[in-house]
Amino acid sequence: MVTMSDVARAAGVSPMTVSNVINGRPNVGEPTRAKVRRVISDLGYQVNLTARHLRAGRTDSIALIVPNFNGYFGELGDSLASMLQPSGRHLVMVSTSAQVDAELEAFSAARLRMHDGAFISVAGLSAEQVARLDCPVPVVLLGERTMPNALDHLQLDNVGGAKLATQSLIERGCRTIAVLGGASNREWDMPFMRQEGWRIALEEAGLSADPDLIVPLQHFSSEEAMGELASVLERRSIDGVFAVTDTVALGALAALREARLSVPADVQVCGFDNLESSRFAYPGGLTTVGPLHDELPRLALELLDRRIADAEAPAQHVVVGMRMYARATTR
Repeated sequence: MVTMSDVARAAGVSPMTVSNVINGRPNVGEPTRAKVRRVISDLGYQVNLTARHLRAGRTDSIALIVPNFNGYFGELGDSLASMLQPSGRHLVMVSTSAQVDAELEAFSAARLRMHDGAFISVAGLSAEQVARLDCPVPVVLLGERTMPNALDHLQLDNVGGAKLATQSLIERGCRTIAVLGGASNREWDMPFMRQEGWRIALEEAGLSADPDLIVPLQHFSSEEAMGELASVLERRSIDGVFAVTDTVALGALAALREARLSVPADVQVCGFDNLESSRFAYPGGLTTVGPLHDELPRLALELLDRRIADAEAPAQHVVVGMRMYARATTR
């Protein structure tokens, strides 16, 4: 690798003069400036931006550390990257596969100091474990459960959103509604909270939250959801599906199509997340609940920039409200 000292020796000047040329400082004569630039071009010297940023106390990179790169986190990353671009910053995405060891590594000082700040979606660590961690850079937690008061935290209203989704199905005539992706026994899990919203909506409407209609998923993929719902359809009839994510809902639509059931005439389907792709689901868009487009990434970035500007500011815990997006998978 060509160094600044190599350029200085080849040009017959000091390393400080080379630095002044690279940084556009005015205290270099034009003949010398031209000579240094020519040597830089001839030797193929490249500025070490990482070293420059570290000397300046910043990296211009923000980390997004998530359990996976599926539809929801992929769209979140895309929105955050676009929002960071005008300020000259870039986003670095890291997947932990929801493993505790990987999350602990992501929280380590060595990892976090590579960035000016981080958004972290915690899936494996408990709130107690997170509370014991020492974060050397500003961090905004993106997660489902209650988190330590010392850290900024942004979360979706999981119970309220699931309740809204299930109520919408009930209001449209559904009485036998499966929850596709429920069955967690951990109260802080996304599946548990969304299942809880389903249960509350049914009971408030005087309907039974039938355990046989709780369909567990392990990976929350469209393919897995399709197979699990197909198994349900083989043993009983349903008239509604609340899918705990839009990705899961796409699998539900595929299973219903394979079973030759019409959507929404025979079975109505509602998802959760309001992914951009949900607008293009067959037939005519997926009914779903979620925040306004880009509301969550916008609020997340506001929290992080506030923390970067004032490290001593009180931590904020923000719950993003859910809205209904009625499309063609419900009547």
